[in-house]
Amino acid sequence: MADKKMAQLTLPEAAIASYLDELLHTATTTAEQEEVVAVQAEPVLSEPVQPATRSQPAASVACEEPAVITPTPEPVIEKVVPPDSYEPPTRPDWSAKPFECLIFTVAGLQLAVPLVLLGAIHRIEEEIRSLPGSPRWYMGIRPGSDLNLKVVDSAEWIMAGRVPADARDNYRFIIRLDNSDWGLACDNVGQSFTLDPEQVRWRTARSQRPWLAGTVIDHMCALIDVRAMANLLVRAEQEHHLDLN
Repeated sequence: MADKKMAQLTLPEAAIASYLDELLHTATTTAEQEEVVAVQAEPVLSEPVQPATRSQPAASVACEEPAVITPTPEPVIEKVVPPDSYEPPTRPDWSAKPFECLIFTVAGLQLAVPLVLLGAIHRIEEEIRSLPGSPRWYMGIRPGSDLNLKVVDSAEWIMAGRVPADARDNYRFIIRLDNSDWGLACDNVGQSFTLDPEQVRWRTARSQRPWLAGTVIDHMCALIDVRAMANLLVRAEQEHHLDLN
């Protein structure tokens, strides 16, 4: 039935639905994997020592000294972290108590972001042109009186390889990430609402898609870690030696 429903979708809709399924799968399987690891890590009890049989002489049993077994220390394995890797804390500091959240749409994909880390929301009133030689996910500069905002093509950054051809044509707003000079272009911005931490399925390992903090259960959408997203963009700019100013 699911395959029939997917077949009825247009190509862009199918790509978005497939990517959303992948995001939700990434965000919700971490706990299951950790449960498996925890079970495997439980100590295995050794088999009980069998008592001496009646056929053995009592004297010989009494004279035997117990063998002294010196435990072999386990080797210390250091985790080697590549210099270009980045994995944020498992739980953002703003997730300790209920927080205001905002849902926005990118190429048909719903994403949620905590309002406490939104710098501002700007309307796109004129075309933002990409600089020659810049990566596909970089749209250009939105000049402002106090800040020139670097605008990210959110679909290219988040859904690389599955972006609808007309994604940029539908961008109407730019969401500034915290106090950084980066902003995410998006189609629409929804109403804000209060989200309890228990309503989120948090990821506890984020070596892949570090910007994905978890899943908002009731809305079945991905929750963005704003600081992790901003840090990744800064690292991308530095590591690729991009001059985006």
